[in-house]
Amino acid sequence: MIVYLAGGVTGNLIKEWQTFMRIYLASLGTELGNGGRLKNIYNNDMKLFLAGNDGFRKKRFEIFLNDLFILESYHYIIKQDWMFPLLKEFKGFLLDSGAFTFMTSLKGKSINWNEYVINYGNFVKQHDIKHFFELDIDPIVGLKEVERLRDLLEKTAERKCIPVWHKSRGLNYWKQMCKDYDYIAIGGIVTQEIKRSEYDIFLPLLKIARENNCKVHGLGFTNLKGMVKYKFYSVDSTSWLSGNKFGAVYLFDGKTMQKQNKQAGQRVKTNEVAIHNFSEWVKFSKYAEQNL
Repeated sequence: MIVYLAGGVTGNLIKEWQTFMRIYLASLGTELGNGGRLKNIYNNDMKLFLAGNDGFRKKRFEIFLNDLFILESYHYIIKQDWMFPLLKEFKGFLLDSGAFTFMTSLKGKSINWNEYVINYGNFVKQHDIKHFFELDIDPIVGLKEVERLRDLLEKTAERKCIPVWHKSRGLNYWKQMCKDYDYIAIGGIVTQEIKRSEYDIFLPLLKIARENNCKVHGLGFTNLKGMVKYKFYSVDSTSWLSGNKFGAVYLFDGKTMQKQNKQAGQRVKTNEVAIHNFSEWVKFSKYAEQNL
């Protein structure tokens, strides 16, 4: 199973990534800026050094870019042109449409979805993104509109996207998706459209997908026990970010992740915790790829 770390670059570690990029590009006589100018300047031996301090005693984290599985949102990444050259260097990269975040940011203003989709599709095409999700907004605009936007997206990008199934689409729709696509996703997990008590519906769905040689991604599925029981091809997780949100520290014990919550009155240095947690989740991601 592949575990994609969501927000691993444009999230809490953005300053560390930008610092690394400036140092690295300066060594090549190149400035941080236009993504297009930096094409093909990387190699598989490039390392990212994330240095924590104080609480973690200046512990150095060494992460190979081509070991990372990263999921990012188009809504955020489009504002970070310095990141564009990294997209082909990750071992795996998934691009979320960012449609829901975009819609929320407009605070009720009218949305030109055609324009958004065309820009999204052109970005996918320009940067040769292999795996990207359709606009996962069934509850907002309805299935028919999502299908129309999917068609426009695929025509613009000149490749198939990853469609996102919701429970409201029904079993027959799932079966057709498995026939029409080789990589699909299940949505509604984070929003609890599919409640934890209903997770066993994944079993027949995944069986149908396997029979059609179709890979399935569990959007936002981070239940560690569930990763063992439900054999998704891939999932994504923002759990490593909980160090910043809730002061939790993760440790990979060789098989799974152990979480230690901060005690009452205890303070944590959020940046150092974010670096540490990201590193530990990378270790788990490597384990999951080989063993789950």
